[in-house]
Amino acid sequence: MASDKPKPPTLKTIADLTGLSLSTVSLSLRDGSRLKKETREKIAQAAAEVGYVPNRAGVRLRTGQTNVLSLVLPPARNTIDYTRQIIEGIGAHLMGTKYHLNVIPDFQHDTPEDSVRYILQNRAADGIILTHTSARDPRVQMLMDTGFPFVSHGRTEFYGAHAFHDFHAERFVQMAVSRLLDLKRKRFLLVAEDDGTTNFSKIVGGFHRALAQSGMTGEVATETGILVSTQTARTFGQALAGRADPFDAIISNNELATLALMGGLSDSGMVEGRDYSLICRQTTDILPILHPGIDTVGEDLSQTGRELARLLIARVQGAPIETLQTLHEPKPLWRAQA
Repeated sequence: MASDKPKPPTLKTIADLTGLSLSTVSLSLRDGSRLKKETREKIAQAAAEVGYVPNRAGVRLRTGQTNVLSLVLPPARNTIDYTRQIIEGIGAHLMGTKYHLNVIPDFQHDTPEDSVRYILQNRAADGIILTHTSARDPRVQMLMDTGFPFVSHGRTEFYGAHAFHDFHAERFVQMAVSRLLDLKRKRFLLVAEDDGTTNFSKIVGGFHRALAQSGMTGEVATETGILVSTQTARTFGQALAGRADPFDAIISNNELATLALMGGLSDSGMVEGRDYSLICRQTTDILPILHPGIDTVGEDLSQTGRELARLLIARVQGAPIETLQTLHEPKPLWRAQA
């Protein structure tokens, strides 16, 4: 008896639907980077409409590739919408290419290397995106030792070069210090969670250098646990307000902690813009919605995701590492009246 089950769509199905040649369709789905964007998008849309799914086992047997890129995500405390924006950006860049994204939550492993080791041992992807990168990140070391394609969101301190994209933390702090000086503020405090990433050390170093260039000094909030939760951050804000010589210039690297910190200052009657000025790194619209007059420095995490995907694909395709190291330029968003 003949089966009534419809046959799965093929490359020819897409070619007939788009009016393009079979070779063009095949090339686009295999490596779309050599075709026009309009052509790639037309083929990708048609493939989605008919539900075309490539035979990944067959692709792997023929080419040794999986056409999969893995994003390894460790737990991130006190962040707002980081994961969604990064994934959205990566997905936007992968649209119309042969690559698909696999997200690996790194929450249940004994060591940070376990997720990376699993990908390597099972050849589960063609390349890896790492986030929350530390100065001597063991995951980076493992991937460098094996020569496996990867890109890190964040710089490291290894002598060997590797692909990375990072927020220009030094420029962010330099902008913030300059702006606060323009606002006639004098007593500087940097509030940045020591999360073990290279980004933290870059911010602290940039903070001290920027102040030294102006002949000034500042303090870094280093008390253990002050930003562990919104409650501890709020309590810290209350303690700041109770100082005999309260800071009037605060720079923060975390939106959620900043909201709690400002809540603690407000509990004690301190008003941002009057008693102190605060500049925060902004990755969402929450801060300016709640505090329309606050100054921030913007980082587009969706664009960061796009850039990480671009760099990784280029690395998988053999681009030299030295051409795959980029910095995300901060965008000043000044709202306060100087």
